[in-house]
Amino acid sequence: MRASREMCCIDAQCTNENKIRVDLFHSQLVMSIEDKGYQRVSSDSKMSLTIGFIFFMFILPALHMAGAAPSCPDLDPELELWNPGHDEDNRVNISQGQKLLLSSSATVHSIHITNGGKLVIKDKTNPIVLRTRHILIENDGALYIGSESCPFQGNLTIILYGRADDGIQPDSDFGKKYIGVVSGGTLEIHGEKKLSWTFLNKTLNPGGMQEGGYFFERSWGHHLSFDTYRLKGESIRLVQYLNAVDDGMILSVAVNDEGSKNLDDSARKAMTKLGSKHFLHLGFRHPWSFITVKGSPSTSVEDHIEYQGRKGSAVAKVFKVFQAENGEHFNVSSTSEWVQDIAWTEWFEKPEKSKSKGGERLSDFQAAHPEVCDNPVDIQAFTLDGAKLTTEVLYKNGRDYRFFCRGPEQTHRACHNYRVRFLCGKPVRPKLTVIVDTNVNSSILRLADNVQSWKVGDKIVVASTDYSMHQAEEFQILPCRACGHNEVKVAGKASFLHTGEVIDGVDMRAEVGLLSRNIVVMGEMEKQCYEYNTDLCSFFDFDTFGGHFKFGLGFKAVHLEGLELKYMGQQLLGHYPIHFHMAGDLDEKGGYHPPTYVKDMSIHHSFSRCVTIHGSNGLLVKDVVGYDTLGHCFFTEDGPEVRNTFDHCLGLVVKPSTLLPSDRDTRMCKTITEGAYPGYVPKPRQDCNAVSTFWLANPHNNLINCAAAGSEETGFWFVLHHVPTGLSVGMYPPGYSEHIPMGTFYNNRAHSNYRAGMIIDNGVKTTPASAKDKRPILTMIAGRYSPHKDADPLKPREPAIIQRFIAYKNQDHGAWVRGGDVWLDDCQFADNGIGLTLASGGTFPYDDGSKQEIKNSLFVGESGNTGTEMMDNNVWGPGGLDHSGRTLPIGQNFPIRGIQLYDGPINVQNCTFRKFAALEGRHTSALAFRLNNAWQSCPNNNVTNILFEDVPITSRVFFGEPGPWFNGLDMDGDKTSVFHDVDGSVSEYPGSYIIKEDNWLIRHSDCIDVPDWRGSICSGHYAQVYIQAYKSANPRMKIIKSDYYTHPLYLEGALSKNTHYQQYQPVITLQKGYTIHWDRTAPEELAIWLINFNKNDWIKIGLCYPKGTTFSILSDIHDRLLKKTYKTGTFYPVLQMDKLEYRNPTKGYYYWDEDTGLLFLKLRAQHEKEPFAFCSVKGCERIRIKANIPKNPETSDCEAKAYPKYAEKPSVDVPMPKKLPSSRSKDHFVEVKLDSHKTRYFHLRDDFAYISVEGKKFYLAEDGIQVVVIDGRDGKIVDQMNKLAFVGYKGSFRPYWIKLYTDDEAVRIFQAVPVPVVKKMKL
Repeated sequence: MRASREMCCIDAQCTNENKIRVDLFHSQLVMSIEDKGYQRVSSDSKMSLTIGFIFFMFILPALHMAGAAPSCPDLDPELELWNPGHDEDNRVNISQGQKLLLSSSATVHSIHITNGGKLVIKDKTNPIVLRTRHILIENDGALYIGSESCPFQGNLTIILYGRADDGIQPDSDFGKKYIGVVSGGTLEIHGEKKLSWTFLNKTLNPGGMQEGGYFFERSWGHHLSFDTYRLKGESIRLVQYLNAVDDGMILSVAVNDEGSKNLDDSARKAMTKLGSKHFLHLGFRHPWSFITVKGSPSTSVEDHIEYQGRKGSAVAKVFKVFQAENGEHFNVSSTSEWVQDIAWTEWFEKPEKSKSKGGERLSDFQAAHPEVCDNPVDIQAFTLDGAKLTTEVLYKNGRDYRFFCRGPEQTHRACHNYRVRFLCGKPVRPKLTVIVDTNVNSSILRLADNVQSWKVGDKIVVASTDYSMHQAEEFQILPCRACGHNEVKVAGKASFLHTGEVIDGVDMRAEVGLLSRNIVVMGEMEKQCYEYNTDLCSFFDFDTFGGHFKFGLGFKAVHLEGLELKYMGQQLLGHYPIHFHMAGDLDEKGGYHPPTYVKDMSIHHSFSRCVTIHGSNGLLVKDVVGYDTLGHCFFTEDGPEVRNTFDHCLGLVVKPSTLLPSDRDTRMCKTITEGAYPGYVPKPRQDCNAVSTFWLANPHNNLINCAAAGSEETGFWFVLHHVPTGLSVGMYPPGYSEHIPMGTFYNNRAHSNYRAGMIIDNGVKTTPASAKDKRPILTMIAGRYSPHKDADPLKPREPAIIQRFIAYKNQDHGAWVRGGDVWLDDCQFADNGIGLTLASGGTFPYDDGSKQEIKNSLFVGESGNTGTEMMDNNVWGPGGLDHSGRTLPIGQNFPIRGIQLYDGPINVQNCTFRKFAALEGRHTSALAFRLNNAWQSCPNNNVTNILFEDVPITSRVFFGEPGPWFNGLDMDGDKTSVFHDVDGSVSEYPGSYIIKEDNWLIRHSDCIDVPDWRGSICSGHYAQVYIQAYKSANPRMKIIKSDYYTHPLYLEGALSKNTHYQQYQPVITLQKGYTIHWDRTAPEELAIWLINFNKNDWIKIGLCYPKGTTFSILSDIHDRLLKKTYKTGTFYPVLQMDKLEYRNPTKGYYYWDEDTGLLFLKLRAQHEKEPFAFCSVKGCERIRIKANIPKNPETSDCEAKAYPKYAEKPSVDVPMPKKLPSSRSKDHFVEVKLDSHKTRYFHLRDDFAYISVEGKKFYLAEDGIQVVVIDGRDGKIVDQMNKLAFVGYKGSFRPYWIKLYTDDEAVRIFQAVPVPVVKKMKL
């Protein structure tokens, strides 16, 4: 491993600005930070930050109606004081009109409130703690804790206790550790009214500095360096750098890894002059840290230690306190170390071959599990029942040793019925940390709203604003007399950057949620995990058997607000913190006045979801914070749940759970196969891996002002149940939820999610496992959403409207939308791997005539939110327009894109793209296409009125190239990508089509190449043909457009190889001739669908078959919605090709040229179609061919015989549009055309050979070479000089668009050259 040493110089002078400027000089990064938070030690110094690789140096200047009750329930004069004391055997039954007032802490076995009984908690008294196994409320029983008009002001904690395995019989409906409300029961809990959550209004910097701050952590070094390990010249550069630093600057210098090998005396002496006492004798891999003020050697602090070898830690750490001009004290600290990481293995049971005589042999475990280390730091063992065992180790030969178990059911010779894990150390690694932070262990948070309802001692959580949800941080509020109404002081300092501002037009403010409430309901937990469900403790190392609320059908009233729920939920189905279970209509429709609600609550450190709505409708969930939970947080379960509203809810840090396949991560998915058919092999990314903050099993629910601020997978997921599942079976007909209109989706946001901010796609399997489909029920499957009025696909479409959605810092997608009419409006996407993918149905739109649409929206590629560089960042690297360091979504070379076009049709309108800039090695682009796409690409993908800001014209579009992420770029959809640039706002050519540069099915000789896009700008009338091949062995298809027959297109087919037919989906130019060939014998049956053909659109097609083949050909119309087919005509043979023109609606003709092996048809659409429909208003027009092929046929490739016999003269049927005038104030394209010919035509006034620049032609007056010189800065013609065609560039680098073509007869280059010519930065 190569060594590293890093340097950073900082100076802080107070300015009126707060900005970071990053400039790259040679191999070191220089950051200039002008920031109010740092103040100068010397009056004229500036803050600058220089990061290298080996040294790290900082320079700083020194009907259900609730019974009537009084406004305050505890003031009811009929109440009887009740103080039961503490008795875990006391089974309390409150009934027969008893009305009790609990005024002190108590412990009981359980509380049953029924038959008119009533329990009220006394307010404004000492804190009350009520411990009970459960509370059940039914049959006119009621529990009151405050009321809506008289919130509870005291402090109440309800603790639900008990273990899953304590021998107590669980209730058949509720289980254990619950508060349950069923028929006739009333539960009213109303805590203090407090703001539930808000936003940061000022960025919270790591280290707590008011302005700026700095945290750097690096293992194994950095790509910017003073590399005195590998390079001899680096010592000289280091000395020169130190000499250039002004006196009075603070320097922090440290070694990372190894820096002594090529460290010469000049560098050692220079550091000694600064005040170092150890640098002169720095040795191999010595950790060393040093802080000084240049010019004052006596201010130096230094630490140094020798390398301890590869199996031992060693650390050198220094810090020093400085004071800024504003009086703020701050620390500069530096740590240089070798770290030995340790980690627990998984839990293992006793190996089958272990003999267990004289203890358990470590070697037996290593044979079964190679990851077990030779010398574990520690060993933990438990019985299979969860009892902890003590382990004793017997060393043998200093290495191979045995261990013994002491505890229940164990003997002195062997361990029995146990599982064990080992704490193993890893080889040491270097680590360098440099921190500049405040000297006070507290921070001031400036917030968007009045937070005076938050009290000293309350706990809050600040969400991540980076890709990792785990950067969320908890704080406790401290007293602060100086704080304003929107400020709080909290204990501690942030470890990560939490953004508190709008950046590049996108609101990236961190959510701040209140966790503390004056009414707490919590589970009483064990200190460690124990098994009460299969394999739990192999996934979790903590107790997951918490408490839960459950509300059943027919309760009288339930209103919850002002609660804190923690340690709630269980890893058992149906046991969730809040669970409305088959409760029916909970609003006015169900007779509830006021409607049922859950609001102003925090649910945190939950073991199974946050709020579950199961078979219930019309519930209001408002101002609820769900934090650090297992499984889907806000969850609708079976599919029929509708009209529920989630308003201003916040969910963050949502982790996998064992409960459902969609909850599970990869390891859980592979381990838990309950309900699967024998032989099932899980595919985690397809079957599971879907845990989400908001899980909507029915689209007809409302999401307003909600935030999904970090999930292991997705923020908002709309998933479809083709039929209801679970206890809701039969509640709606098949397909109902797939067509039901969407509820309101307005002003929601999603960030810091791994897979996506939002997904509208997929369904869940609604049938049990079988031999045909071995997957268990509720695994993830395909699903398509297509909203229609009344959920009836025969009625008009009702578009689903996604309005004012914000998605940023999601690693994979900001949003993935698939299905029918889903329209996004006024949305913001930033810093996502892919901003938005719009998809229809793959091979066909699921709802023909529908489209996806995005309009009036903003896309930002790489914003000013650069994140925090940490060792746990998945990716850190250069990016943005300034090439500065930043967190990256997936990989350093991942092609970041704003909108990803998949199949279509889609409409992109009035959208702005900002800060998409490709690097050499990273193909960032504003518009791009689905990676590795096998499906169709629709020519009705329309793009209109696009604005680009800080997007080089070369980064507007990218079609891909073979290599990382794109693989071979040889799938069918990769080859046929296309979109329509309606107004020219992308290409500068209004009405043009942007196509892949080598697709000669739809390009022609006048198309303009854009090499940086790997695409071309073309004109034409385009459509598609779908060719379905039956009774074939999935042959490869070759299709040739007859006017450019030397450029065939090869298609593999869109479907998997195990389907009973294959489908090929080329985009074609209308009114042209084509031939189709196969790499095997032609299919016996073909169905040719005319897709995107309007009435009278036609193509002529020749299909290759073996000699002796006979045919039966008919035409029909297929209604995909009704699944009905109508025959419309028959084709008859003719002896001349020109007879094909005489087709009428019921009779057509085919020409069979047996010599060449081509069967010719002229395919003409008979009916009109809607604008975005694939098929006509009558249905999909098709031609069906049945071929009787003789035995032992040859391969059906007729190309050699077909051409040039059936070659057509190239023509441009739709002239290229005129290029828009270029704006000289920004980058633009210069249209360059070169036409070179071998033969001169002396009878013509102007020769064919010419060079054209922006429409101005320069003809060749004489034979020879013509040169036209264009200024690469502005595109103006500089000079011209009077047969090859060449577009070149004279400069220090070679742009991708340089081209040289030669030919014996003629060559042509039509190309858009980007101006100004700018060299792309390297990755």
